[in-house]
Amino acid sequence: MNFELTQEQQAVRDKAREFAEAYIRPRAQEIDKTGQFPADLFKKLGEEGFMRIPFSKEYGGDGGDTISYMLTVEEVARACASTGLSYAAAISLGASPIYNFGTEEQKQKFLLPLISGEQLASFGLTEVNAGSDAGGTETTAVLEDDTYVINGSKRYITNAGYASTILVTAITGKHDNGRKIISGILVPADTEGVEIKSDYDKMGVRGSDTAEINLTNVRVPRENLLGNQQDGYKFFIKTLDAGRISIGANAVGVAQAAFEESLAYAKKRNQFGKSISNFQAIQFKLADMAMEIELARNMVHKAAWLKDQGKPFAKEAAFAKLFASETATKTANQAIQIHGGFGYMRENGVERHLRDAKILEIGEGTSEIQRIVIAKYLGC
Repeated sequence: MNFELTQEQQAVRDKAREFAEAYIRPRAQEIDKTGQFPADLFKKLGEEGFMRIPFSKEYGGDGGDTISYMLTVEEVARACASTGLSYAAAISLGASPIYNFGTEEQKQKFLLPLISGEQLASFGLTEVNAGSDAGGTETTAVLEDDTYVINGSKRYITNAGYASTILVTAITGKHDNGRKIISGILVPADTEGVEIKSDYDKMGVRGSDTAEINLTNVRVPRENLLGNQQDGYKFFIKTLDAGRISIGANAVGVAQAAFEESLAYAKKRNQFGKSISNFQAIQFKLADMAMEIELARNMVHKAAWLKDQGKPFAKEAAFAKLFASETATKTANQAIQIHGGFGYMRENGVERHLRDAKILEIGEGTSEIQRIVIAKYLGC
């Protein structure tokens, strides 16, 4: 086993860190305060090539591996969790399903602008009664001649307010046993009947666009069906499995930021005649934070490596997402404790990490769902 990054991976990480420090970190507090999606940063992320990392050169990508992509997610999230979450969603949930399951025509039409960074795509799965239970989908897509007519609604959809294309999950029929056939259909956001509202007032990741989508008699051509009708549900599960690794990387980035700020503060904060980093109570907190972040990072990288090798990775993705997200929340909470009253004040920015971390235990499968997934692989 070799735990060292390759020269190429180190170069990607260093480039991402330099970009994040120069352009993203200085805006993080403002993004959180205003709750405005940083569209200009995403344009620059595209211009600098960060949107094309994990895609093949055939479609204008870099041909990079999943580990390189995860290193980038971590660095972006370390600077700003809002930007990190939207960046990961744009690639893992927006572009990747088209790349992995789309037809050549769909890739040419919908994927190329995503890889270049000219446009964003969104994944519309969650509904009032569908989320952890994707089978609870109620949105319908009825085929009339060669046109799908879609009716339903989605909520809590990342990047939808700024997306050019939305991959919508919808019931397209029934299996012989009566179960729903849930398929994916690519819907241009400017199609008549599509209404997108981004007016949620969120606890954290406030600069990551989160929208409600209403679809009323939305008509799209039959060729916008992603893959074949019968396998839509399988496509979603595979997409979520891969996306969970990127949520783990997001969590590592948030935890790393909280840890670094806590370590620096502990060294300069003096009480009882010496810096609080000399007190065992603080040392133990910092030691646990450092240890758990490193373990989370290693699990993220292992899941990414398995994916790159074409090996099964769903269990490890669940490990990574579960442990890293809970580590981020725990680390951010301890960061506030180390900072004391100063950490509780918004002007310092430490409390933002806790608010940002919590969604990582919820999105792309809650911690409870991850434990169910893991238990299934244990044969329970």
